[in-house]
Amino acid sequence: MPVNEKEYNGNLFDQLTILDDLQEVAEKEQAEETLKVIAKKRKQIERKLYQKPPLVNND
Repeated sequence: MPVNEKEYNGNLFDQLTILDDLQEVAEKEQAEETLKVIAKKRKQIERKLYQKPPLVNND
C-alpha cells in the first residue's frame, strides 16, 4: 500500500507503462477488443493520476 501521494502516483505511472507495453502487442496482433479495454483502463488510471480535488476551501 502506498505511503504517500508521490508513491501512489509512481504506482499509477507504472500501470500506464504496463498498458503501453500491452498496447504495443495488441496493435501488432490487431486485437481490437483488447485495445478497447486498454483504452478504458488508461482513462481510469489517468483520472486517478490527474485529479485535482480541492484540499482546502479558500473562500
